[in-house]
Amino acid sequence: MNVPETFGINVFNDSVQKEILPKEVYKALRATIEAGKQLDVSIAGTVAAAMKDWAVSRGATHYTHWFQPLTGLTAEKHDSFIEPDGDKAIMRLTGKSLIVGESDASSFPSGGSRVTYMARGYTAWDPTSPAFVKDGTLYIPTIFVSYTGETLDKKSPLLRSMTALDKQAKRILKLFGIECKKVCTEVGPEQEYFLISEDEYFKRKDLRLTGRTLFGAPVTRGQELEDHYYGAIKPAVAEFMRDLDEELWSYGIFSKTKHNEVAPAQHEMAPIFSTTNIAVDGNMLTMEIMKRVAKKHNLVCLLHEKPFRGINGSGKHNNWSVSTDTGVNLLNPGSEPENNLLFKLCLTAVVKAVDEYQGVMRASVASAGNDHRLGADEAPPAIMSVYLGDQIGALVDSIVKGESYTATKAEKGSIGVPESPIFPKDATDRNRTSPFAFTGNKFEFRSLGSQANVSDANICLNTIVAQAFCEFADELEGKKDLEKAINALISRELKKHYRIIFNLDGYGPEWEQEAAKRGLLNNKNTADAVPVLYEEKNLEVYVKQGVFTKAEAIARADIRLENYTKIINIEALTMIEMAKRDVIPCVSDFIAVLCQNVASKQAVCQDIPFKTEKTLIKRLSALNDATSAAVEKLEADLNKIDKSQISEASQAMAHVIIPDMEDVRKYVDEMETLTSSDYWPYPTYFDLLYSVK
Repeated sequence: MNVPETFGINVFNDSVQKEILPKEVYKALRATIEAGKQLDVSIAGTVAAAMKDWAVSRGATHYTHWFQPLTGLTAEKHDSFIEPDGDKAIMRLTGKSLIVGESDASSFPSGGSRVTYMARGYTAWDPTSPAFVKDGTLYIPTIFVSYTGETLDKKSPLLRSMTALDKQAKRILKLFGIECKKVCTEVGPEQEYFLISEDEYFKRKDLRLTGRTLFGAPVTRGQELEDHYYGAIKPAVAEFMRDLDEELWSYGIFSKTKHNEVAPAQHEMAPIFSTTNIAVDGNMLTMEIMKRVAKKHNLVCLLHEKPFRGINGSGKHNNWSVSTDTGVNLLNPGSEPENNLLFKLCLTAVVKAVDEYQGVMRASVASAGNDHRLGADEAPPAIMSVYLGDQIGALVDSIVKGESYTATKAEKGSIGVPESPIFPKDATDRNRTSPFAFTGNKFEFRSLGSQANVSDANICLNTIVAQAFCEFADELEGKKDLEKAINALISRELKKHYRIIFNLDGYGPEWEQEAAKRGLLNNKNTADAVPVLYEEKNLEVYVKQGVFTKAEAIARADIRLENYTKIINIEALTMIEMAKRDVIPCVSDFIAVLCQNVASKQAVCQDIPFKTEKTLIKRLSALNDATSAAVEKLEADLNKIDKSQISEASQAMAHVIIPDMEDVRKYVDEMETLTSSDYWPYPTYFDLLYSVK
């Protein structure tokens, strides 16, 4: 594959636009994309015709408005280019069809913001994200709104949050005499995933229905030898990764890094940074392509945050930065951060935002799947905190404590062998236990789940930092001695929000105890995390920055709790069915065989007690009875829940149903270790994790 020639070959990108659009039309479109100017609708017809011709040349016969409803997935409705011309057919895409489409919105989540019988919804072109051709269809990235104007998707508020940050950041930059057309956030979402055999996958009802294993005894060799991380890639996985890279590159996705992750069968793909809404679209497409490419190799790509208990789950690290169109990175400390007033002010804004809206940040990554991962030994805790590292941490400490700052400079590293090259040693180390870590010139939000739509976290980050910028600009604009005022603000705000900074180990009970003393939130499950979104202060920040109306913000919180309730309900029902129809009968059959064997042996050898067999029979019988009782309790508790009452139902799921499910699993997993593999109804963790060669 000639990568430079085929990169982005399926994308209606800048180079294609420049080549086939009339010069003035191209300039007008680029002004919208690069400077955020209002789209000139008069050019839509010309752009649509050119886009259609290009798509047809790539084999397309249909087009679709590709959007991101509040399901967290993507949605599409396909229309052909075909139109009648007398008794013949022509291929056409009009400007109106490019700009806006109509869709039935009644079956998508709305959080009660619209009534079901009012069905009309509109999709509207997002010209800042390039269209692409896939499977004979032109995909046009769009937003999705209701007839009455409520946003029904994740892209609309994302674009609004980017506009809010752009507006407020420009106010900060103006204080420093810096002019620019646009301030953008950029994101590089790393993607972790598991690959397992398709044959084994289809034998597991829980994987097929819920994305994770509801039962499964620990594998005898997990990740304790620490040999899978960055280890040699298996041939079948290497073939998958090669095909994945080639397909992603053809869609203009900068897939850069690939490697084995910590757990067996776990891997990671990391892209290069891109503008946030493009990065979000790219990640949604990446997850879809991962599953499709895996199928070609008789594999299944699992994106659930915790498909297997006892080994690492999968996250999606959201590397987030803020830059101008002229190349100024607002989070770049430079060689002398102590003298970089702009950096210190922007850093202070981020620290303030995280502290004041820590609950919103936690809620932005809350999901049934991610609850299993956060706080485990491979993921950050549910407590939000900011890691700054040695260099910037020391600078902040000096400001807060009023002490002199001793600069920490990058050093040269060496292993002390003459033949070994001298390598640059960073001024600070990395902290894998922090949910929000400063990593040189950006922040890494590490709490996102692997199957999440990264819009949610970035809407949150953009909005709360925009609010901090807004408050700073309100205070500083018009000050005569600006430098003095900025330094005073930085000192005051860092002291006020110093509690959110934590540069040590985020794992373990010690940090939980310390965080409680500091007054930090520790909402360990979605049912407890989401209600903070209803608090007036947290609703107001979205309203003030123009990201959500109050009704839209409340609707999204309702949807998150409703989705959580539905997922736990599906998992519980699946567990009940598997236990009743598969596990309990198979164990009963095995017990019966053991009893028959003992009876046959005793008929011949009456003087032998057969203690081993009898002990096993008694233990399995007791466990099977306990399983049956636990399943009955789970089923009874599930039937008591009024799922129409979202808040109460989510609490019951978190604090009653999940503990019930833990009880069922405890008994079943022990029975798996005692039952002959000839009788056990499902592939074991060994079968699943070590089936790919």
